[in-house]
Amino acid sequence: MRIGKEERKTKETDISVEWCLDGGGKCDIKTGLGFFDHMLELFAVHGRFDLTVKCKGDLKVDGHHSVEDVGIVLGKLLYKLLGDKKGITRYAAACIPMDESLARSVIDISGRPFLVFKGDFKGKIGDFDAQLIEEFFRAFATYGMITAHIEILYGLNAHHMAEAAFKSFARALKDAVAVTGSGSVLSSKGVLE
Repeated sequence: MRIGKEERKTKETDISVEWCLDGGGKCDIKTGLGFFDHMLELFAVHGRFDLTVKCKGDLKVDGHHSVEDVGIVLGKLLYKLLGDKKGITRYAAACIPMDESLARSVIDISGRPFLVFKGDFKGKIGDFDAQLIEEFFRAFATYGMITAHIEILYGLNAHHMAEAAFKSFARALKDAVAVTGSGSVLSSKGVLE
């Protein structure tokens, strides 16, 4: 079982994350941002990750620091949990619908952080700043040392578009970190740093 804990405390946020990559989708999420909690719950359930996230952030300012910093902590923990990356599948893609919306996520556990994000998120979803969705994924990809391409192929409802993005990312990540049993690193270099 690949299980770990990561914490981060700054003047802006105090975050604790526990994550089991080989779980069943149990989660306990409390960030102070209801919509973000919902998205992280979807991530845990659809990725079949056991995930606990506790975040106390400077919400009197806005949700930016909390969302970005949770992405940082999740990315750092993912990087730790994967270790030398021996035996993981490495590449994966998932295309997930949510009613009228469709999102595709393609992931490479490459050791090279890069995010391509194509989604038109503006304004608010409830009281959540929709632009923070991209900020979360950028922080996650950067600190997780992964390449991620996330596209909202189409959609009308921003809530549905966000759900499709988080679900597709979760499913692609679950497949990419799956252990093949080969015991080797899937790279012509012999390492994934």
